[in-house]
Amino acid sequence: MSVEDWAEIRRLSRAEKMPIKAIARVMGISRNTVRRALAADGPPRYQRAGRGSIVDAVEPRIRELLAAWPDMPATVIAERIGWDRSITVLKDRVRELRPVYLPPDPASRTAYDPGGIAQCDFWFPDIEIPVGHGQTRTAKQLPVLVMITGYARWLCAMLVPSRAGEDLFTGWWRLLSGLGGVPHTLVWDGEGAVGRWRRGASELTTDTQAFRGTLGTKVLICRPADPEAKGLVERANGYLETSFLPGRSFSCPADFNTQLAGWLGLANGRHRRALGCAATDRIDADRAAMLVLPPVAPATGWRASTRLARDHYIRLDGNDYSVHPGVIGRRVEVIADLDRVRVLCEGRIVADHERCWAKHQTLTDPGHRTAATSLRKARLTVAREPAGSQVVEQRQLSDYDAIFGLEDPAAATQESVDTQGVVAS
Repeated sequence: MSVEDWAEIRRLSRAEKMPIKAIARVMGISRNTVRRALAADGPPRYQRAGRGSIVDAVEPRIRELLAAWPDMPATVIAERIGWDRSITVLKDRVRELRPVYLPPDPASRTAYDPGGIAQCDFWFPDIEIPVGHGQTRTAKQLPVLVMITGYARWLCAMLVPSRAGEDLFTGWWRLLSGLGGVPHTLVWDGEGAVGRWRRGASELTTDTQAFRGTLGTKVLICRPADPEAKGLVERANGYLETSFLPGRSFSCPADFNTQLAGWLGLANGRHRRALGCAATDRIDADRAAMLVLPPVAPATGWRASTRLARDHYIRLDGNDYSVHPGVIGRRVEVIADLDRVRVLCEGRIVADHERCWAKHQTLTDPGHRTAATSLRKARLTVAREPAGSQVVEQRQLSDYDAIFGLEDPAAATQESVDTQGVVAS
């Protein structure tokens, strides 16, 4: 029976009110066919009888293995049951059977309270930025630190020189300072400088423990392969990728951060469909529930102590910076952030350079070069001073004879007196 005949039978029965016998006579079909058409829930469809599969014979064994080990890969199952046929059909059957033995893992919808949480991540845009000295650096070398709050969806981000912990914590503190508060929980994935998920719990680095201790907050590391745990910042990265980046060019890292700051001001003012308002409408309530910023900023950036060598340069992040040569041989303290590199000796600044984002460069202060030249000339003057300008004691040769016992000391004394008398006469 075709679909057309099925539809006509139902029309004659419902619209024309014809009995089954009359419909059978008009349509030229049997009454049982009419009855089946009226009792069917849907139009007739052709269904070919299944021929079975080569996996049917081993399905009981597959079920036994999945009941004991629901996560067992299909390749291991094939090895255990001695499967020597197509692995594709076996994988398809295992994929159908596995949900019966493996509990589902639904994604939960989270409600965010004001001031409760902020998610952080690195974004790696597909760009190359000039960093001076004829060099350009890619996104893997110049990541963008991104943070978004859970309640207000307030987005903030900035380009940092590297993923090193010194630069990460410096940029992180600047984002929190610009936010004006500290959320009760800060979420990261397994970033090496922050921590990792190990043995069913977050394991933070020592620097992260010190940083969060100063802030008085909690840092949570997400489980591996669980992107839903920080879906807000993942979507924010995609938003930056599709809305901020297209059609832009950047002359230097500072230009990138300037353009990004201007765009963030517009983005946070845009209406969010998920919120029913803009982030600017919620940020005040979000800040009011956050922890206050600590009175003393946490220790961030590059810090090191060393004794200044004769070449009066210190190395930081692959670059060499000059120091005043007057403190050669003395212990100096190196302090650097995202913008400046400073060197102190006994609390006095002996070097102050702009941070170089290029690599393998030597940066020299003209004043340090002049001072080194002057000190070098003074040192050479002392080394070349004439010997006649110094008074050196001259000993008598007889003193050496007396020391080594080459003659009688009394006779030598008498000889010296007689000689003096002859000279006097």
